[in-house]
Amino acid sequence: MTPTHFAFSSAFILGLMGLAFHRTHLLSALLCLEGMMLSLFIALSIWTLQVGATGYSAAPMLVLAFSACEASAGLALLVATARTHGTDRLQSLNLLQC
Repeated sequence: MTPTHFAFSSAFILGLMGLAFHRTHLLSALLCLEGMMLSLFIALSIWTLQVGATGYSAAPMLVLAFSACEASAGLALLVATARTHGTDRLQSLNLLQC
C-alpha cells in the first residue's frame, strides 16, 4: 500500500470512527460525513489520474456534486432542528415525535 492510499484510507476510517463514536451533536456527525466524502473524492480523483482513462474522469465530479447536495440537505436539517428543538444534540431528538 502506497503512502497516498494509506493516507486517504486512514482519513476515511477516521471519519467513519468519528461518525460511529462521537454522535453527540448533529454538526459533528455532518462534519464526519463531509470528511469521508472529501477523502473519497480525492482518492477517486487520484485513481483516475493514475489509471489515465478518460472515461472515468466524470466520476469525481459526480461524487463532488452528491457531496454538495448532502451538505446542503444536512445544513437544512441542522437549521430546522435547531429552530424546533433549540439544540443540535442528537439525544434530545425523538423519532416518535413530529
